[in-house]
Amino acid sequence: MVPTKNKSLITAEDLYRFELITAARLSPDGRYIIYAVQYVDRKTEKKYSNLWLAATGSGRLRQFTHGDWSDSSPQWSPDGRTIAFLSNRQDEKQSQIYLIPVDGGEARALTNLKDMSIGGFEWSPDGKQFLCTIRRKDQEAITREADEQKKKLGVVARHITTTNFKGDARGYLPQEKWHIWLINARSGKASQLTTGEHHEDEAVWSPDGQWIAYVSNVSEHPDLTPAADDLFIMPAQGGPPRHIKTPVGHKLLLAWSPDRQWIAYIGTDKPGEWWRNDNVWLVPADGSAPPRNLTGHADMHTLISSGSDTGGGLISPPTWSPDSRQIYYQVERQGDIRLMSVTVAEEPTVAQVVETCGLVGAFTFDASQKKLAYTLATQQHPPQLFVRDMASGQDKQLTRLNTWLTRKTLGAIEEVWFEARDGYKLHGWVLTPPDFDPQKTYPSILEIHGGPQTQYDRGFMHEFQFLAANGYVVYWSNPRGGQGYGEAHAGAIWNHWGGVDFTDVLDWVAFVKQRPSIDPQRMGVTGGSYGGYMTNMLIGRAPNLFQAAVTQRCVSNLISMWGSSDANWQFQQTFGDNQPPYTNFEKYWEQSPLKYIGNAQTPTLVIHSEQDLRANQEQAEQLFVALRQQGVATELILFPDEAHGLSRDGRTDRRISRLHHILRWFDTYLKA
Repeated sequence: MVPTKNKSLITAEDLYRFELITAARLSPDGRYIIYAVQYVDRKTEKKYSNLWLAATGSGRLRQFTHGDWSDSSPQWSPDGRTIAFLSNRQDEKQSQIYLIPVDGGEARALTNLKDMSIGGFEWSPDGKQFLCTIRRKDQEAITREADEQKKKLGVVARHITTTNFKGDARGYLPQEKWHIWLINARSGKASQLTTGEHHEDEAVWSPDGQWIAYVSNVSEHPDLTPAADDLFIMPAQGGPPRHIKTPVGHKLLLAWSPDRQWIAYIGTDKPGEWWRNDNVWLVPADGSAPPRNLTGHADMHTLISSGSDTGGGLISPPTWSPDSRQIYYQVERQGDIRLMSVTVAEEPTVAQVVETCGLVGAFTFDASQKKLAYTLATQQHPPQLFVRDMASGQDKQLTRLNTWLTRKTLGAIEEVWFEARDGYKLHGWVLTPPDFDPQKTYPSILEIHGGPQTQYDRGFMHEFQFLAANGYVVYWSNPRGGQGYGEAHAGAIWNHWGGVDFTDVLDWVAFVKQRPSIDPQRMGVTGGSYGGYMTNMLIGRAPNLFQAAVTQRCVSNLISMWGSSDANWQFQQTFGDNQPPYTNFEKYWEQSPLKYIGNAQTPTLVIHSEQDLRANQEQAEQLFVALRQQGVATELILFPDEAHGLSRDGRTDRRISRLHHILRWFDTYLKA
């Protein structure tokens, strides 16, 4: 398909043009959807978001809030007359809860919190209060910022007593914990319900507003037992909590049944086994019986980890039907994020609710569940807002965001299934350039996803279309080790990275290489995080396969990764027989790309972020120094102030610079 006179090709700078839905909620009466749209201010490089209102009947859209700030997390009051949301319009670094009437008027700040972060918040069933999780700043930080001289001098020292002391994209973590608060919906008065040395999180109301359920890890050393989450309920106005016994394992996204009899949550009973599916669990709210795993028999992962570089991976908590007989939830499945339902019968039945291929993101129902609102992203378009009539199953698209894409000529995507060398069926996609001519041969780029416990999905990937627009065949797949294809698929590489996943990638390359349009002498490879790990493995163990490589936010040495990542010691569960490297050195080294890097010949660009706390900068530096010392063509590109997720969440000018460096490298070695 050749660009026409009125159409152009995707560019890196088009990242400035995307408008992305970050939240959406249907009103109790089903008449309106309030949703948040994020955009980038090119001059300041800041990301802002405003709220929009969509009428489900007429489809009319109108902007509900305005201004260069971040209005997010909108929620309807139980009577549907007021919308609450978070905004930083008064202070860029301090969000407050705002209220605005749905029939118009100015938003007013309900809260005036200082030196606090608001996590989750939700209206009480009677609309009189908000249940919040709030984390204070450390007193030392408050004192320092109040004194101009101390603020100028900065931090004197950090006193660290736990292994959970830093987080990617968050930096050094406060010593203060997340606690449960109530905020009066009329006066804004805030009162703290819980205190202590443990986090309380995932707080939700009971349907009658009399109780609060929450999750807390109250073990002696939570940083050393991170999966020891317990479920508690407490009186809504405070008081001693009641422990609800559940299996050991993480728990999140609680949902209380309308009849008040049950609490559903997403979680696992296999702590430390990251490859296991998360499932929907059900436990009596009074703790009178052990929890049941409702979805384990379906072999689908319910904790969303996929999403493209233009959004789409929005997760919603499980949602009950009004009669308390079934639960709606999301799963990752064969490149999709699907909306499913499961009955709470003794023999639960699972069914798919939205049949369209793509990423079903944020979903909500009206009070009677006659209407469903959801976002849907596809390989042709970033998330759009839809409403479904549940009786007829008819869907209506409400938004037409990013219409400028219709004036771009995109490459064509072919979906394929192929066999690995052992006969196992694998899933992949091939994207050809917009002006593709089957009589010609093209340079190609293999993309490898991160994780590895995630999947490439059917979301719109700007990066892939950008590379295709510059004359490359781009191809990607979901080798064993990721989610979306069942537990056996995800667990195939447990404690054996670089095993069957490595041969799956080789078999995918061999499959695509057979195409007449692929030039075998002009093949490149790139990937980030675990994808960077696999890129490093390929240049070390298959040194003649590719003519150019770009490794991003990579892992190169699992021994030093053990102590330098924000997940630090927990990686021993993944590839160390649950032992640290100083007692199992050879196991870590065998799975480390650096062991094989002496064979490398492929010109390799190394890209990393200076504030990457997931795969520390030293991982990239070790690789770069090793390649440089061996005389392999290499360069190191570092992005200041950016975290592990630069390609999706970073500052836009840096994301653009990253794309230009990738293209420059491949053009140099695959086109020159």
